[in-house]
Amino acid sequence: MIRTILSGLRRRIFEPLYYATKGGSVFLDYWKKLEDTQFFSETFLLSLQWARFVAMLEYAYQSNQFYQSRFNNHGINPADIKIPENVSRLPILTKQEIRQAGKDMISRGFEPGRLLRFKTGGSTGKPLEIYITEECSELRIACARRHDRWTGWEVGQPIGAVWGNPVLPVDLKSRLRNCFLTPTIYLDTMKVNEKSVREFARRWEAVKPTLLFGHAHSIFVLADFVRTLNIDSIRPKNIISSSMMLLPNERKKIEQVFGVKVFDRYGCEEVSLIASECERHEGMHLNIEHLFIEFVNENGEYVKPGEPGKIIVTDLMNRAMPLIRYQLEDVGVPSDQKCSCGRGLPMMEKVIGRVADFLIKKDGSRVAGVSLIENTLTRIPGIEQMQIIQEALDWVTLNIVPGKCFSQQEELRAYFEKLFEYQASVEIRLVEEIKPEESGKYRFSVCKVKSV
Repeated sequence: MIRTILSGLRRRIFEPLYYATKGGSVFLDYWKKLEDTQFFSETFLLSLQWARFVAMLEYAYQSNQFYQSRFNNHGINPADIKIPENVSRLPILTKQEIRQAGKDMISRGFEPGRLLRFKTGGSTGKPLEIYITEECSELRIACARRHDRWTGWEVGQPIGAVWGNPVLPVDLKSRLRNCFLTPTIYLDTMKVNEKSVREFARRWEAVKPTLLFGHAHSIFVLADFVRTLNIDSIRPKNIISSSMMLLPNERKKIEQVFGVKVFDRYGCEEVSLIASECERHEGMHLNIEHLFIEFVNENGEYVKPGEPGKIIVTDLMNRAMPLIRYQLEDVGVPSDQKCSCGRGLPMMEKVIGRVADFLIKKDGSRVAGVSLIENTLTRIPGIEQMQIIQEALDWVTLNIVPGKCFSQQEELRAYFEKLFEYQASVEIRLVEEIKPEESGKYRFSVCKVKSV
């Protein structure tokens, strides 16, 4: 009862007071608006998206030297982009181009020192620097809150986060904010072991979070510890997996251990939330109010619903450092299905991995690493975790965390040798654990081969 009263006080009194003291904050009003617009018709939302795309294109051409030069060099005038089908005329923006341009991508009228600056996670070892305004940050957080509430979580309720290198409240101001707005406890994915999990369970018992949020595989690892250690105090009412691929076997185990459904979410630091599941779990709703999202093949042509395509996004909110037709290096599957929840936000089926996570055969054909892991875990029993590393066209290493009943190394080797048409050597390494990268995330399919 006391916790329910505290949650209500945070939602109705403490949070409104906090944002009132900030002055000029758009967060609360925008969040409440988003709660309504999600149920507007898809036609209306697509028209809103297109209006924002056109406005961003015109703004970038008039106020951003990088894009003005870029469009001129390609013989493009924003006035020529009259319908969504014309968007493919615009050049695709790569991570390398962003690195090379750096602060030159910041629009006129914005001072880098007065913007929020952050670096993306460095899974490639080469992070990006992104600049946004405080207002843009609030718009992103408001959108994430709307999707958080799809799980049943309510504003003011505590959260348990499984995250890499979390920023913990250390001074009095940050501790008060954590206590009076959204109390959050963390399990650092850089050091998940029996001791840290038991400490997380102890803090969970004290704070009683209702939402468990974190990296998909890290939640899976936590679930494994919870089951092994017979911990019964970590009982979330809602779970959001993010930042990584959620494999079917991982979803199944998480839901079995905690007894609640997982809500999968897809996004990136550069543009924030891209898509997420709602309570119906019929696919992932695209965040078209904030992003223009495309799915293209190797030739830059739009793929059909149900076909995998490279994901290209245009940020419709960040005018300080516009990202127009930015290639995420992820692959996803668009959908033309309608969700039974009644929301007008269109759908994608799923994300199937990063471009770099596709393995390459000698003939140049590609194999989705995440799909390969799914098939292997289904085919061969006793594998707790698995990582595929393609060192070269003719050399594949399998890191296997074996379970008690794992005894089919030769069958596993034969499966991969056949997959690569007997043109690659397959090395199997039995390991105690698969460690996360510096970002706290895990990579289970790593291709070190350049395209052939």
